[in-house]
Amino acid sequence: MNSRQPIPVVVLAGFLGSGKTTVLNHLLAHRAGTRIGVVVNDFGSIEIDAMSVAGQVGDSMVSLGGGCLCCAVDGSELDAYLEKLAAPEHRIDVIVIEASGLAEPQEMIRMLVASENPAIRYGGMVEVVDAAEFDATRSRHPETDRHLAVADLVVLNKTDRVDAGERARIEGLLATLCAPGIPVVGADHGRIDPELLFDRRPWTETRGQLSFEDLLAEAQGHDDDHSAHAHAAYESVEFVSEQALSPRRFIDFLDRRPAGLYRIKGFVHFGVPGHGEKYEVHAVGRFLRFAPQPWGRGEPRISQLVLIGSGTDGPGLLRELGACREEAPHELGPESMWGVLRYVAQPAPPAQPEEETAEADAPAQAEPEPGPDAEYEPECEHDPEYAYEPDPEYEPEPEA
Repeated sequence: MNSRQPIPVVVLAGFLGSGKTTVLNHLLAHRAGTRIGVVVNDFGSIEIDAMSVAGQVGDSMVSLGGGCLCCAVDGSELDAYLEKLAAPEHRIDVIVIEASGLAEPQEMIRMLVASENPAIRYGGMVEVVDAAEFDATRSRHPETDRHLAVADLVVLNKTDRVDAGERARIEGLLATLCAPGIPVVGADHGRIDPELLFDRRPWTETRGQLSFEDLLAEAQGHDDDHSAHAHAAYESVEFVSEQALSPRRFIDFLDRRPAGLYRIKGFVHFGVPGHGEKYEVHAVGRFLRFAPQPWGRGEPRISQLVLIGSGTDGPGLLRELGACREEAPHELGPESMWGVLRYVAQPAPPAQPEEETAEADAPAQAEPEPGPDAEYEPECEHDPEYAYEPDPEYEPEPEA
């Protein structure tokens, strides 16, 4: 993640005792070289050793004391903390908000989506659920169902404390309480693969005295039993295409992706006239975001995706993605991109000098209504900022 790209903000939610802090500590201890900024309600349960290893103690971690994030009516308090963490000198790659056990995730999502800070972007909401206390939690907190309904990914924690039949029963209930297709990741002691939520940077090589990262990497390197690692439960599939992809068929693939497909990341080349940029894809569960970026000098125009899941049909996913290839992208009209552009954030307009009020006050042109060939309705409803205008100064580099 370079400093010019918005920093994803992931909301980690769940009721008291579900294991949110355990999940967060696991992410911090296994994030490799990734710099994680953390917003928490209480330092007390965060493992300071893990924070030290992550290099996050100090200005790159903030606390709200005893307050609840969603209590800031206008979101200004949260914005101030996020602005502090997103400062370029911290070089933060991802921000994780550990919500209060009684926080309302809907309000937190609303504040993040409505934020005018161009340095951050909403990165999805993860709900942690206690498998051993699932029924009791729903009884004490009827709002559990409402929280699950807005989750992008559910971590069913403490699966080691229930038998196979009970786990299957809970997973069946979750399938009815969550939005269609929301993936459920089983975990014990909060051990999930950080790659499900963010990209991990490689360890930084050092000279001389070993750093905290080197010590932790060395300690982990002695564990040869990979079957015990969190990532052993997940499969990773890579898709590369030198041929452009059809935006409509690709969106259809994303809308139909199986619940076991936890994360999709990479870049896509559509090649539609007026949309020659490469489109970064970021999906966590059902959360989806595209971000157009210019191609680097001499960079090949290809699509490259990594799909991380469990219990998925890897060859089948590759066949479906292969069917998204488009032989004549230059013949597609701009309406073919409407489905993709629904998931591109609208940048905040630049401030206008007062003397330019005549232009600023001019009525905005209405957006075109979708034509009869707009055949889909994307399932993700977290982001209302769907409109997108390509950079008028962007000129794709001519093909070699």
